[in-house]
Amino acid sequence: MPVIMGTAGHIDHGKTTLIKALTGIDCDRLSEEKKRGITIELGFAFLDLGAGSAGDDGRLGIVDVPGHEKFVKNMVAGATGVDFVMLVIAADEGIMPQTREHLEICQLLGVTTGLVALTKADMVDADWLEMVRDEVTSWLEPTFLGGAPVVPVSSHTGQGLDDLKDALRTLIADFTPRRRSDLFRLPVDRVFTMKGHGTVVTGTMISGSISVGEEIRLYPGDTRSKVRGLQSHGVTVETAQAGRRTAVNLHGLEVDGIRRGDVLARPGTLFPSAVWDIELTVLESSRRPLKHRKEVHFHHGSREVLARVYLIDRDELKPGETAVCQVRFTEPLAGVYGDRIVLRSFSPLRAFAGGRVVGPSGHKVKRFSPKAEALRALADDAPEAVAAAQLELAGPQGVGWSELLTMTNLESKALEKTLGVLGGQQKAILFDREARRYAGGQLVQELSDGLLDWLAAFHRKDSMKPGVQRGELASSWGRDVPQKLFHFIVERLLKKGDMVAEQELLRLKDHSVSLASDQEAVRTALLAAYGGGGVTPPNLKDVLEPLGLTARQVAPVLKLLQDQGELVRVKDDMYYHGPALNGIREAIVGFFETRQEMSAPDFKDLTGLSRKYLIPVLEHFDKEKLTVRVGDVRHIRKRS
Repeated sequence: MPVIMGTAGHIDHGKTTLIKALTGIDCDRLSEEKKRGITIELGFAFLDLGAGSAGDDGRLGIVDVPGHEKFVKNMVAGATGVDFVMLVIAADEGIMPQTREHLEICQLLGVTTGLVALTKADMVDADWLEMVRDEVTSWLEPTFLGGAPVVPVSSHTGQGLDDLKDALRTLIADFTPRRRSDLFRLPVDRVFTMKGHGTVVTGTMISGSISVGEEIRLYPGDTRSKVRGLQSHGVTVETAQAGRRTAVNLHGLEVDGIRRGDVLARPGTLFPSAVWDIELTVLESSRRPLKHRKEVHFHHGSREVLARVYLIDRDELKPGETAVCQVRFTEPLAGVYGDRIVLRSFSPLRAFAGGRVVGPSGHKVKRFSPKAEALRALADDAPEAVAAAQLELAGPQGVGWSELLTMTNLESKALEKTLGVLGGQQKAILFDREARRYAGGQLVQELSDGLLDWLAAFHRKDSMKPGVQRGELASSWGRDVPQKLFHFIVERLLKKGDMVAEQELLRLKDHSVSLASDQEAVRTALLAAYGGGGVTPPNLKDVLEPLGLTARQVAPVLKLLQDQGELVRVKDDMYYHGPALNGIREAIVGFFETRQEMSAPDFKDLTGLSRKYLIPVLEHFDKEKLTVRVGDVRHIRKRS
């Protein structure tokens, strides 16, 4: 797999000169750099180490960074995405301020290995060189470069260059870059126009691959384009792979519309946010602790923005301490789980903290709340723990498949496996198959319990109602729950048997309408009165008068009898006994078996009803869509 090496070290310690001596490529391309003799912008080169030494073609990619303290932000941009570092220390000066800061920045960016080039070896005697070498070895011992090779070299005489190349071959022989995601991303660090080609951007491709002709998007904005051409280490290619310095020729874009820090990726694969969750470590060398709400320079990829740090479970983060916290930006950024970040203070302007992104789509978490524990779980190294925590923190909105790729930094197959494991443990619930959207298992359980509690309260409040309409449940209990998740929870509870559906009514499985003894007596009296009335039922007032009751007092019983189909309200206070009205319905259906239309007199002859009942009953069956009025007659409605 391709490997990228970054340089680091104090100004004027010979980084760029050494790269030119190794590769023949002068990384100082700006006239100001040549005039002042210092590196200002990033430089790029490659070193042929022989087939099999560094990727398939044996080419080691090199990013040369500025050493001056004023250009540390450019150094951070270049160091992002490198696999290992070559720390350059001049033998005549030894360890200097930017030597220390650059090494700390590499540590914060997650670099774990490298070597040291002790330059200008021809400018000191052997005893001095040995003393500086011992000093450097001792200083590096507690760092990630402890035990790393320290190779004396001279870019002017060629002394030690072959030894340095051998050390590089040894270093990368068994080196496997960690690029888990198949998500294509290229942070832009240079933008320019090439005659005859148009706009070109360059950067270190940190994951995935891209081919000529593919559509891409510039994040965090929404500018889209197509890949016209690709170059990797100066060679034109059809497909570029992760771990390569890559130049991308973009179709139809102007240089002014692109800036350093933009990220090239496929449309719909990154999700910019102005809030991130990060795991942050304050360097032990920091002079003071990090306070809650401190404003900082925030470095991610090749971009620098202003940000404010919010500590979730404490008021300050002391030197040497690590915690999960949140950062809020002045503009959205597009990141992926595991991305390395660096924080620099305003005064003095130096790197003092850094770490990694654990939530590229920031979650709403109150300080010192129970959710802070779930936030800390994002820093777990186990993919299942990270994915489960992301889902729980996402809340009812859930997380889509593409978002989960950025929130876990897993390859597609690995994410499939992880979600399969979590699904078996009921920690990841696929509630929307079409949109491929997941919710946390604990959240779904809490919502399910909440729905059942709401139904229980509904039954207690009005025990005479057999259930609640599905639409009413959605607009009351489910008003803050996405529609797809609401329907998923309802169907899940119905399938488990915790709820029962009777047409559009939903109720708890053990709920039944129960009448008090006095209400039961009213029910019996009403059924007797209307059942005895047949097709000419009594008025409600005449039924209630001997009982000494009002319509309002018997309303719950009347509603229950209607829900059960025992009584049917035809008009105002006119109620029919259900069986009697069904008998009229059957008579109408039988009539139309031999006739095409029915007049009011026909209906009177058929039922014997007086005008008091005749018109309301006819209109009732019109509303029920059994019949339809055409002029002065009725027709039977056609039924499929």
